[in-house]
Amino acid sequence: MIRGDGIEESVFLRADALTRAHGIGADADLGPLFDAPPPESDAETLKRLRQMFEAGGWVLVESALADLPADLRWLYESDAVTIEQLGALYRATAATSLVDLAAAVRDGKLNGIEALDAAAEARVAAALPDLRVRVPRVPLGRAAALVDPFLIALRSSGAVEWAEPAGSLRRGQETVGDIEIVASTARPADVLDEIVQLPEVARVLHRSQRRLYTLTERVQVGVRTVEPQTAGAALVHLTGSFGHLEALRTLAAASGLTLTASGVYAADGARLAAATEQEVYAALGLPLIPAEIRDGRDEIERASSGSLPQLVTERDIRGDLHMHSTWSDGRDSVEAMAAGCAALRYEYIAITDHSPHSAASRNLTADGAKKQADEIAAVRERHPGMTILHGCEVDILTDGSLDFSDRILERFDIVLASLHEPAGQSPEQLLRRYIAAMRHPLVAIITHPTNRLVPIRRGYDLDYDRLFAEAADTRTVVEIDGAPAHLDLDGALARRAIAAGATVCIDSDCHRADLLERQMRFGVMTARRGWVEARHVLNARPLAEVRGAVAAKRAGR
Repeated sequence: MIRGDGIEESVFLRADALTRAHGIGADADLGPLFDAPPPESDAETLKRLRQMFEAGGWVLVESALADLPADLRWLYESDAVTIEQLGALYRATAATSLVDLAAAVRDGKLNGIEALDAAAEARVAAALPDLRVRVPRVPLGRAAALVDPFLIALRSSGAVEWAEPAGSLRRGQETVGDIEIVASTARPADVLDEIVQLPEVARVLHRSQRRLYTLTERVQVGVRTVEPQTAGAALVHLTGSFGHLEALRTLAAASGLTLTASGVYAADGARLAAATEQEVYAALGLPLIPAEIRDGRDEIERASSGSLPQLVTERDIRGDLHMHSTWSDGRDSVEAMAAGCAALRYEYIAITDHSPHSAASRNLTADGAKKQADEIAAVRERHPGMTILHGCEVDILTDGSLDFSDRILERFDIVLASLHEPAGQSPEQLLRRYIAAMRHPLVAIITHPTNRLVPIRRGYDLDYDRLFAEAADTRTVVEIDGAPAHLDLDGALARRAIAAGATVCIDSDCHRADLLERQMRFGVMTARRGWVEARHVLNARPLAEVRGAVAAKRAGR
């Protein structure tokens, strides 16, 4: 598709048809079209095309869009602006994301753009909420895998003070919109030169003085370099969420201050804070609010009153109580999983393979459980500094019973119970299955309670308040599962669980040793989104307390 400044619609339509018919794409040369005009072309069209070509005024739309970040392309595809208006908007505002566009609209920066009339400004503003829904989102696990090589490169660069992911990725949401990194540096050109050399960069979509947008495995990954003196404010601005930022701006205005992406300003224009996030929040009279709870709900009120929780961290986790080996559907052996956990300096772990009725590709049988116990005993000798519990993730059958007999289950050090399918049952029937399992004295933990599959399946529509109350009454632990397909309980449900008095555990549910750390990190991020503190978490406690909790429930105490 070809367009140019001042070209009449009729000429445009003929030129568009001509270039499409002859396969002229983003990188083609229009010269041959003039040298050997096709029979169906007319003199006026060719004349106008040549004039535009020679003057540099023609624009191949696919090429122009390919050189813009994804959010601006979506703005064009929403029909809010023409390609010429989009170019003018970008040149005037340097906006490259929805966050930038929203700020430009809010600050009135569109008003002075000659190419945008009032109607176009209104269309841009109206398109933004819809774009936040329409722009494709990437599951957290994939987003983290895509961004990690960029973070490693940036953090190892001598030109970078620090680098952090931004947006919903930093907030730990289960799906991510913009994948963007903020890097503090006084040498942006050097940094961006290094990044474009990464093997993960399939294509450079856009580069300016301080911003780079690349295509990596068909997904856009952005790097935004910022001056060290304003880097903290930029990170606050780009981490979001929209609701959180709006609440911060309202708080600032109430004190006669202004909060922007470049800092907190006094009424006289003096910049009060910008270098670090801590400085920005302190200038507004707040402690640093953790990124995972910047949801625009009650976090600012709680921060103002000094009642923010001390959120659990990865350092608090002493062990991982849910993982799989080659005895069921895991990729790696018990030894490999144990070695991976030993490298993470865990005090204890539990090997918890699937029981016979699971739909996994392989399952643990009664005979297999005995052989696995012998293997685990041998692995324990090779890892004397870490306790390895022999566990099982047992299925809850349709009548609420478990698919190993009590005689077999009591041999395990710890028993996890799961629903993996609804079997056509109603939410009430599913809840009864959970309650039956929680009332079983050998069941210590209920895993991934909603059984959702991100981003494909929503999960069970249960009375979770009743489930959490039952968990508290029976002293059954409910899991926050770090597998990126689960992230279950999610943040909202985790907050309800601890409010009901239930204990939670944070597990990796890992099936391969090389992902143990990453999936535990996802679990911790999800727990933090639920305002979970270390005191709420079973596996943030010493092994003696874990064993004591299992033994107490088994004894019915």
